[in-house]
Amino acid sequence: MRPVSWLALLLVAACSGKSEPRMQNADTLTQRQRDSVVGASGLPGASGISKAQAAQDSANARAARTDSATQATTP
Repeated sequence: MRPVSWLALLLVAACSGKSEPRMQNADTLTQRQRDSVVGASGLPGASGISKAQAAQDSANARAARTDSATQATTP
């Protein structure tokens, strides 16, 4: 084979191997944190997200109070 053919074959072989996995951006924010950021923004309708989170917090607190009251009365 001619040197040009060897060079082309070597180039193809070098390019056909597996590449290293690309580093993906690790999303460090939780869904609640992302929602809080959006809710605090000035986007139209974003205040609804903050209100929904407040309602969820209220429901969670109510459920926790109910659970603790139930556990306190259970012998």
